[in-house]
Amino acid sequence: METVHALSTLFDHADCQFSVYDLGRRVCQLDQAAFRAVEANQQPYPHPLRQHAHMAVAFWPQGGAPWVWFLKMPLDERGLLNHTAMGDFLQYVSTAMGERLTATPNKEQREKLANNPYTFTPTDDKMAMFHANLTYQLGRSASQYYDHAQHYLNGELGWDNWQGVGLQGLADACVRMAEQNNVTRIRKALNNLPTTPMYALLGCLEHCQINEKLAASIRDMFSRMCQTQDVDLFLVSALLRAHAGAPDSTRHHLIDAVLDKTELHHREIFVAIAGRCWDSLTDDTVLDRFLIALADQHDPALFQQIYADLVMLPPLRGALLSRLHGDTSPALTQAMTRMQQAVKHTSYDH
Repeated sequence: METVHALSTLFDHADCQFSVYDLGRRVCQLDQAAFRAVEANQQPYPHPLRQHAHMAVAFWPQGGAPWVWFLKMPLDERGLLNHTAMGDFLQYVSTAMGERLTATPNKEQREKLANNPYTFTPTDDKMAMFHANLTYQLGRSASQYYDHAQHYLNGELGWDNWQGVGLQGLADACVRMAEQNNVTRIRKALNNLPTTPMYALLGCLEHCQINEKLAASIRDMFSRMCQTQDVDLFLVSALLRAHAGAPDSTRHHLIDAVLDKTELHHREIFVAIAGRCWDSLTDDTVLDRFLIALADQHDPALFQQIYADLVMLPPLRGALLSRLHGDTSPALTQAMTRMQQAVKHTSYDH
């Protein structure tokens, strides 16, 4: 196999079509032109997580079944792809597969390809959403679990009979919301689901674009939960994450609501906003409110972890760096000072 330095070049030479999905934050397909620009270090990776690109790379010959690699590639401090790591991985591919990229590998070849530091295993929900998206993109049938999930979401099987409902079936229904009245089916089911299938469905929805009606249903559940005596912070977090693909105004409304209530200022909530709803932080006012609330937790490790993750995101990098260098509001400056003083007092107490 000729030495190549980019995945796209490898697939071009093998006469394969390919598709790349980000699996780090929200499962979403990457624009192919943008991915080629990332490989050429012409632009940073768009959705970094913990200074890595987590990707599902599917490739297939014309008319053939897709192969999939799940890759975790390191990024530099600017968010650019590490070419040495990519070169190493491509060398593993060359050693394992030889000349024929799409030939079925034998056991020894599979072991060679698997034995590299750049592959990872996605979480169950991301794996299910990726497969649902890929089959939909390729015009293939949904999984064998799809029909059963639809009947369950209709309420036909009884809401407590969820044990046989496959996560893949729920993912297929979410990806195919525009078909077979699935969005209405999902919206009506939300108010009836027991805890386990509720979390599973919300976990799928956080990777989807959702329309105003479905967003309103989730927002109503969120509002009711926030007004209860004993707020379930994990459910509030799940409802917030499910709003990642909601219209901007609706997502802003939920973030404002949690930032308004100090009793909702919890690690899970901050991680949900940073990990799924970061688009809202491109608004300077929302970003400052978020950072002030985060600083007021007096948890410098959490602040540092979330700041370091967010500053890698291209749309937020400039705003966060300017705040780090002192170009910030008096309120945020005071919150940062309070956090530092609290840390000093805590260290003296010990």
